[in-house]
Amino acid sequence: MRTLLRAVAPAAALLSALVAAPQAVAEDHASTGTGMVVPGTGVQFSEAGARNPQTRAAAAEDLAAVRATASLCGSGYELERAERLPDERRFGTLFTYTKHTTGRHGACAVFDNNLGTAKKMKLKLCPNKTDVPCKVDEGTFSQYAGPVKYETTGSDSVDCASVTAIMWSNGVAIIDREKTVAACD
Repeated sequence: MRTLLRAVAPAAALLSALVAAPQAVAEDHASTGTGMVVPGTGVQFSEAGARNPQTRAAAAEDLAAVRATASLCGSGYELERAERLPDERRFGTLFTYTKHTTGRHGACAVFDNNLGTAKKMKLKLCPNKTDVPCKVDEGTFSQYAGPVKYETTGSDSVDCASVTAIMWSNGVAIIDREKTVAACD
């Protein structure tokens, strides 16, 4: 009996650890209070991103792109929007991220090329401020344009920054989208 217990005890301990591990992992990746984690990644949704079914669906379809684009933007950025462009055909995906920390705010955009061939692309991020230049990445890209990023210090916000994503094929714009990075009051 003692031999049986010695053999079963390690297996029971392993089973117990495996059952508890998902909960521990979930606690490690719990929301910072601004949203929830994109399932399968360590990337946080912003509050607006977590509430947006199109953003959640587009992110779930390409977790590798969510991880990659978030790392391009840098630490502290949360997924605000993931938008298939020009529509469900998804020639490209526009990812926008925001950062709202004490004394620092940021907006970041990456335009993912989903066609598998190099295309002329342009990604432009313009803060909602006069006398502040837009950030632009333009060229022929097989993977993505960007990141373009704008950060402020103090109480300035970046939510009303506008982002433009354009992709051309044979000289014709197959994507031409302009929108704000985040909801704008």
